[in-house]
Amino acid sequence: MTSDQLTAILAERVMGWTVGPDRFMMANRGWMSRWRFQPVEKLEDAFRLLEKAAPQEYSICGDDKGNIHVHVRIAGTAGEARGTSKPLAITTAIARAVGIEVEP
Repeated sequence: MTSDQLTAILAERVMGWTVGPDRFMMANRGWMSRWRFQPVEKLEDAFRLLEKAAPQEYSICGDDKGNIHVHVRIAGTAGEARGTSKPLAITTAIARAVGIEVEP
């Protein structure tokens, strides 16, 4: 699955947006270009996704070598991810917690 496909699925499932070919339709008939919301690459967008997912608990840990470990629990289901990219690890952990299969 590409990062664009993952973002589109999460935009629908977590953010509650409708996905169009080049934009996301948001609440109150607002819209946003798809390139503006990139939680796999942008830390601000990953945190926006995390906030909207409203996890029961989450933790983000790192070490001095740049490795990141993220754990989230959403609606009783846990999701974890590890890597060197914070946005990717956060987004992947959320995806796993909401039932999206993401390759390691």
